[in-house]
Amino acid sequence: MEFTHINEQGRAKMVDVSEKADTCRIGVASGRIAMKPETFEMVTQQKMKKGDVLAVAQVAGVMAAKKTWDLIPMCHPLLLTGVDLHFTLYPEVSEIEAVASVKTTGKTGIEMEALHAVSVALLTIYDMCKAVDRGMVIRDILLLEKDGGKSGHYVR
Repeated sequence: MEFTHINEQGRAKMVDVSEKADTCRIGVASGRIAMKPETFEMVTQQKMKKGDVLAVAQVAGVMAAKKTWDLIPMCHPLLLTGVDLHFTLYPEVSEIEAVASVKTTGKTGIEMEALHAVSVALLTIYDMCKAVDRGMVIRDILLLEKDGGKSGHYVR
């Protein structure tokens, strides 16, 4: 078995993608945060002292996608052509789902950017609500779809 991210000295390296063709690439990821009903109500009615929780989480998710390469050691810096997050509210279970869609035209995949966007958006929700609910649970962060490149189209 040949490892792609290990050099001849057995140390980590970033893969050389310079010979790969540029293709349109998309990544879509999702995750959820569960909270107390009272916390959920404060978020949806914009009563958190730190401000509009979902607006701040939206911006945090976009910023995270842009900085993925800076925090995940083997990720390449990518010129993102689009980043968007959508939040779905589930009042019956006091949960918020975040879905991030990320696009680029480039030589390497964009899945990590989508996953990172969702993770940071959910962490931002946690941060903005932790004063009233430290028992929140972030869960089910996963890749929903990716397209582009040699491995083709994937849909969960």
